[in-house]
Amino acid sequence: MTRTVLGVIGGSGVYDIAGLENPHWERVKSPWGEPSDALLLGRYAGVDMAFLPRHGRGHVQSPSSINYRANIDALKRIGVTDVLSVSAVGSLKEELPPGTFVMVDQFIDRTFAREKSFFGPGFVAHVSMAHPVCTRLSGLLAEAATEEGIKHAKGGTYICMEGPQFSTLAESKLYRSWGCSVVGMTAMPEAKLAREAELPYATVAMVTDYDCWHPDHDHVTVDAVIKVLLENAEHARKLVCRMATKLGPTHAPSPQIEHVLDTALITAPEKRDPVLAAKLDAVAGRILKKV
Repeated sequence: MTRTVLGVIGGSGVYDIAGLENPHWERVKSPWGEPSDALLLGRYAGVDMAFLPRHGRGHVQSPSSINYRANIDALKRIGVTDVLSVSAVGSLKEELPPGTFVMVDQFIDRTFAREKSFFGPGFVAHVSMAHPVCTRLSGLLAEAATEEGIKHAKGGTYICMEGPQFSTLAESKLYRSWGCSVVGMTAMPEAKLAREAELPYATVAMVTDYDCWHPDHDHVTVDAVIKVLLENAEHARKLVCRMATKLGPTHAPSPQIEHVLDTALITAPEKRDPVLAAKLDAVAGRILKKV
């Protein structure tokens, strides 16, 4: 039996939780560089938790400068078993107004300036991303939102743009024509790296605004986004706490995700770059120990 360690990636409003036992910050070294910040560790309702400020405390990292590899590696390295990502997004659908929480189940990756894999030349792997979100976690999130009275939508496609600028009107209309539900800047490559690290992952996309396609929202301002973010913070905290209690102290496995590397490694063992293999000690340690 494995203890649940819930990793939460999000902003300061998410991890400021009353009732968190023995909260303390801990820096985690990663061979992939510096994570966004130290991790806030603690326990809530008997469940071990690790909070990672995605942009760093004080919001010092842009979506493009976040070291996504170091962040996921750090979570895996300290024993996280389940990852909950909380992020702000713009709505691309009239029926998803500001304040709605969307339990995303698909992504379109339009980023281009980020490292997207732990693997590479000398050690190649291909993981499936057909179903990028853990259905066990997303189902529990929807249940938790219902129990907390939080307006939410089950399912939806998150299109991740590079940023840091918001969409042009032409881009916003294009994303709508593709059937996307929300637009944001941080879910990719976060979800891809979580899958490579064999970590069950789910995203809660908190709508802060209608993107610029909306006739009443022809431009997005930071002030407007922050206002709704602050209003959403309390709901986010309640959702995280409820999620912890639903997971419980004993981890329920997601076999298809937690064994995805069994069929993903393609480079012959004798040809693998030993330097890269050493950096994968946390991410792929389970499978590499078998070689």
